[in-house]
Amino acid sequence: MTEVVVSMGILGVGILALLTLLPSATKLASRSDYLGRASGILQTRLQVYEAMVLNPSVALTPGVLAPVDIYPSDPVNDTSTKTKREGDVPFRVNTTLADLGGGNAWLVRVNVTWPGNPNGISESLRVVRQENFRQ
Repeated sequence: MTEVVVSMGILGVGILALLTLLPSATKLASRSDYLGRASGILQTRLQVYEAMVLNPSVALTPGVLAPVDIYPSDPVNDTSTKTKREGDVPFRVNTTLADLGGGNAWLVRVNVTWPGNPNGISESLRVVRQENFRQ
């Protein structure tokens, strides 16, 4: 009988230890979800602007572009719909284009932030215009 009581006490302590880890595990999972969604949006934006810079027919103006709010539930991050669904969080996308020399080489910098993380994540990409991409 004593062995059963001792084993139940040890089991109870183990279960309580696991329950104390639950809040931090859900917080970490939430951070990971935000970071994953933000990195997807970031890569998509970099690819779009890389394609624009590669094409010499596209006229670009250096400077900071107007920030855009993107909801992850939008189809292919389409900014024209801005569909907000229940529980959806907007990701703010800031893009900067810098001319690195004569309109031929450009620096594209994209920063994605979300509520609770004002710094977000950012990435820069140097792109040189290519005549083969002219459309």
